[in-house]
Amino acid sequence: MGGAELGRWLARRWGRVVGALATVAGLVTAVVLIVGAVGGQSGSTPPAPAATEPAKPRLPPGVTLIAQLSHDIPRYGTPDSKKAAGVVPGAWLGSPTALPVIDLRPGWLRVRLAQRPNFSTAWIRTADARLVSTSYRIVVSVRDRHLRLYQNDRLALDAPAGVGTPDDPTPTGEFFLALFAPPPGPGYGDFILVTSAHSTKITDWANSGDAIVGIHGPLGADSAIGTTGAAVSHGCVRLHLADLARLRQVPAGTPISVVGSPVL
Repeated sequence: MGGAELGRWLARRWGRVVGALATVAGLVTAVVLIVGAVGGQSGSTPPAPAATEPAKPRLPPGVTLIAQLSHDIPRYGTPDSKKAAGVVPGAWLGSPTALPVIDLRPGWLRVRLAQRPNFSTAWIRTADARLVSTSYRIVVSVRDRHLRLYQNDRLALDAPAGVGTPDDPTPTGEFFLALFAPPPGPGYGDFILVTSAHSTKITDWANSGDAIVGIHGPLGADSAIGTTGAAVSHGCVRLHLADLARLRQVPAGTPISVVGSPVL
């Protein structure tokens, strides 16, 4: 290879090396930015965002962060609190705790809680949780009497549902799937989706010490639910068994919105 040819060959090789290094540098920068947004550690400490510009998760539409706990952890009323306001249990009703994240600060997560009162939230330290995500969300309309499952913001299931009666309505608002529970008897289906919603009319269902809203089978109300749904329950959401089975892949921590006003 002559001198001119060697020079051109080296130039081409060096250009490819520089391009590769630039690509790697860009990926490293992106990872550092994302980790910093959820309170992670990097080789250098990124500058803190302004107080009026809280860090937000950079997630695709329809995706929710979930904080998974392995043990009891402190809960706080505000981020950067020095004193804990209580404890978030690492397990509830025998299942590991999984909580949707609704706000972020560097090193902190605001999560929904499964216990009464409805809509309870707390701040926890990012280091106390394992972060995963879900692309599912559930919407229950008590007016339309339908349950709709979305994945990546696309409708995956539209099912008629049995909802609460006017005397024992299904509570509305923002909740989440807390855990899967085995059925206590026939008619519930193979499992029950236990939600973070609690009845606003009943405080002690069947001497359980609470009245938690579940999503389960029809309990003999198949014909009443039909294709249009019906107000037939004490606040829980009842589905045909085939529709209930479609929810088995939804992970704990998935958000559930109960919307609308019941038809009286």
